Amino acid sequence: MIPPTRTNLLLSREKIRSVSGSVAILKARRLALIREFLAMSAPFLRSRDEVKGAYGRALARLHLALGHEGEEFVASLEYPTARPLEVEVVERSVMGLSYREIMVAGETVRPPDRRGYDHLSTNPHLEEGIAGFEAILAEMLQVAMFESRMKRIGEEILRGSRRIRVLEERHLPSLRSDVRRIAEYIGERDRESYCRLKQFKQLMVERRRQGTGSEGAAPPSE
Repeated sequence: MIPPTRTNLLLSREKIRSVSGSVAILKARRLALIREFLAMSAPFLRSRDEVKGAYGRALARLHLALGHEGEEFVASLEYPTARPLEVEVVERSVMGLSYREIMVAGETVRPPDRRGYDHLSTNPHLEEGIAGFEAILAEMLQVAMFESRMKRIGEEILRGSRRIRVLEERHLPSLRSDVRRIAEYIGERDRESYCRLKQFKQLMVERRRQGTGSEGAAPPSE
């Protein structure tokens, strides 16, 4: 409990203004992050739906290719088509919030003549299936980028909401209670001082009257 002085009253009021300003800034930042989160939600959901649709189409093409070429031939393409995919993690920031984003250094979807085998000896179903799975890989990397960013923004929104709740539900009520207690104490002390001053003035007036009355009285006879 802080001492009920005028200095502490002014300091407490200044703290209330400072905390209220911090709450306003946190709310504005949280609102901006929520808008960013909602703006990313639609592309994220759309990317996931596109991956699901592309996976179904690529799987259908692969089954047709297995029927035409045979399982052994399709499995033999695993080693020549294998390749390292360079992924770079880049630091980004939005509204002062840092997060990591995935960037692909090389090409994800390759033309048929860069897949490491003779594409002229295969059927179109197999080529479309391979291209479909490579496109799925690109979409999945895009989904991972959105998901990482949305997760970071979502965590910051929750953290900011907790800070706002603590400031509004704990610090501000405590400061306002201190201000009210100090103001009541100072007000009561001022009223007591006013009453004492008024009594002192009345006492001085009465003494002056008594002194004036004694001076104007007749002297006693001898």
